[in-house]
Amino acid sequence: NGGKMELRVRGPNVTPGYLKRPDLTAAAFDDEGFYRIGDAGQFADPAAPVKGLIFDGRVVEDFKLSTGTWVNSGALRLAALSAAAPVLQDVVVAGHDRDFVALLAWPNLNGCRSMCGDRDAGDADVAASPVVRQHIRDGLAAYNGTNPGSSTRIHRLLLLGTPPAIDANEITDKGYINQRAVLDNRAGDVGRLFAAKPDAGVIEL
Repeated sequence: NGGKMELRVRGPNVTPGYLKRPDLTAAAFDDEGFYRIGDAGQFADPAAPVKGLIFDGRVVEDFKLSTGTWVNSGALRLAALSAAAPVLQDVVVAGHDRDFVALLAWPNLNGCRSMCGDRDAGDADVAASPVVRQHIRDGLAAYNGTNPGSSTRIHRLLLLGTPPAIDANEITDKGYINQRAVLDNRAGDVGRLFAAKPDAGVIEL
């Protein structure tokens, strides 16, 4: 799947399917009866498979740009958080069937306050601070400088004003961000990212 190996399982310990939902069952299993768990893996040592597997991201979160190039969302997410540290809490990668990659992001308010030097400022004020926005722009621009490819370069970022919502399924049972739910629920924000002329709230790189 886009250069990744998806982990699939089959056995008496695996559910045979969804109760009274043949449509979901058909989508979840391949033609050999293996359950598609959505995780990717690679051998810790390709020459010795018995040494185990290493988690390699979620294949269900990866996508193709309009050019057909695969985007590794998991790796890009971690790279963006590292490049913009300490002012981003988490990001969601957008760009499915688009011409470029962009990010929806939640600010790390403590990190933003430390960057601004104003511990008493309101949440909206610190997230909108020119100092914070410039830090994000500089950090991601430096990352882009060493990752110029279409599947790795980040073109735009939009800071979100509301946290991920559990009730809207934006956070999984395991506490992870549900990328698909966020993109679906915040379609208006995604539209802002990919507008021909983005508004002032969108950080362009």
